[in-house]
Amino acid sequence: MSARRRLCTLLTALAAFAATGVGAPAVAQAPPPRVPHTAVLDGVRLQQTKVRLDHGDRQLRRSVAQLTARADKWLDQGPWTVVDKPRPAPGGDVHDYLSQAPYWWPSRTPTADNPWGCPYVQRDGERNPEVDSGTDRQDVEKTFDSAYDLSLAWYYTGEKRYARKAGQVLRSWFLDPATRMNPNLNHAQFIPCKYDGRAIGIIDFSQSYTSVLDAVALLETGAPGWSRKDRTEMARWNTDFLGWLKDGEFGKQEGAAANNHGTFYDMLLAGLAYATGDRALARRTVLDARGKRVAPQIAADGSQPQELTRTRSWHYSTFDLVAYTRLAAVGRHVGVDLWAYRGPDGQSLFKAVDYLLPAATGAAAWPHPELEFLRYAATDVVHAAADAGDVRARRAVPSLEAPPGGDLWALRPAAEQLDSIAG
Repeated sequence: MSARRRLCTLLTALAAFAATGVGAPAVAQAPPPRVPHTAVLDGVRLQQTKVRLDHGDRQLRRSVAQLTARADKWLDQGPWTVVDKPRPAPGGDVHDYLSQAPYWWPSRTPTADNPWGCPYVQRDGERNPEVDSGTDRQDVEKTFDSAYDLSLAWYYTGEKRYARKAGQVLRSWFLDPATRMNPNLNHAQFIPCKYDGRAIGIIDFSQSYTSVLDAVALLETGAPGWSRKDRTEMARWNTDFLGWLKDGEFGKQEGAAANNHGTFYDMLLAGLAYATGDRALARRTVLDARGKRVAPQIAADGSQPQELTRTRSWHYSTFDLVAYTRLAAVGRHVGVDLWAYRGPDGQSLFKAVDYLLPAATGAAAWPHPELEFLRYAATDVVHAAADAGDVRARRAVPSLEAPPGGDLWALRPAAEQLDSIAG
C-alpha cells in the first residue's frame, strides 16, 4: 500500500471514530433500500423517495398515510381466485379467465338445457349485472389494485403485513395449482352463444397488469413471504402470457387497433417484454409507437380525434394518455424518449397533454361531449408531462384536482386511470 493510500485510510478511520463520539461504539447504518427492477415506475426514483421518507420528509409522510389507508382496506379482503365464478369459461376449464361484454343480455329464461338464456341481444348502454357477478372481471381488478397498493405500502413502510398480504393475493390468482389462472385471455369479453372470447378483451389486463409487474418488482427487493419459488413461477407465468399476447391471433388483432386499445396493447407488450428480459422487444415496441400510434392518433393541435367521438370524450382522452405516458416510462428503461418524438404535423405527447390543461386546471370547460366530467381524471397524465419537461404542465400542477384518496404521484410516479368507468 502506498503512503498516500495509508494516509487516506487512516484519515477515514479517524473521521468515522470521531463521528461516533470518543469511546462510543460505532452505530451501524441501515443499508439503503434496494432499487426495484420496475417496468413502468422509475426504480431509482422510488429508492430516492424511500430515503427521503426515512429521513423524515413530512410531505411524503402525509402521502404515505394516504397510501397505507388504501392498503389497510385490503388486509381483510380476498384473496380472489379465477376458479370462484359460478360457471366456467366456454371451454369448460375453471382456470380460464372469463369476462363478458357488458351490454348484451339473455333473451330467454335460463334452463338446464340453456343455462345462459341464449340467444343474447344487445341493449346499448344498459349494463348486464352478470358482468360483475358471473365472471372474473371484478375479482381481477381487486387483485391488481390490492397487489399494487400493498406492495407500495410495504416498500415505503417496511411493515410485513402488507408484503405478506400482497404475496397471498398474487399466489392465489397466478401461482397456486388449485386456483391459478391460465396465462391467456381466450375468453375475455365473450358474448354467450355468440363469441367465446374477443380480442378487445385484452384491455381487461392491459389497463392495469403492468402495475402488477411493478408490484412483483417491489416485493423482489426483499419482501418477507415472497420466496425464490414465487419469483421463479411468476416469471414463468409472465413469459407464457407474453408469448400468448405476442403470437396469438387475439394479440395481433388488438395490436392492429387504431384507438386506445392499440395504445394499451403496446404498453402491455412493452412492459411484459421488459419485465421478462426481452429488452429488444420492449425497445422495438416503443420505437414503433412513434409512427404507428402518436402520428396517426394525435392531431396537430394535440386532440385525439378518435377519442373525441365518444360520449365520454374526456374520459377516453385521459385514458389513452395513461397508456401513452406509461409506454413512455417503459421506453425510458430501454433508451427511447417517446416524449421527444414529433410527428410530421408536430404531433406529440406533450401537445396531447397540453390540450387537456384548460379543463384539467378548471380554467375552461371541456368543449366536447362528456357524460360525467371528472376533472381529476387528468391529474396523473399532467404530472407525467411535467416530469418529462413540459413547462406548461409544470405550471399547471398546483391547480390540479386531487383524486379521491389523495394525490399519490410522489410515491408512485406513473399514471393510473383515476376515474372508473363501467363498460
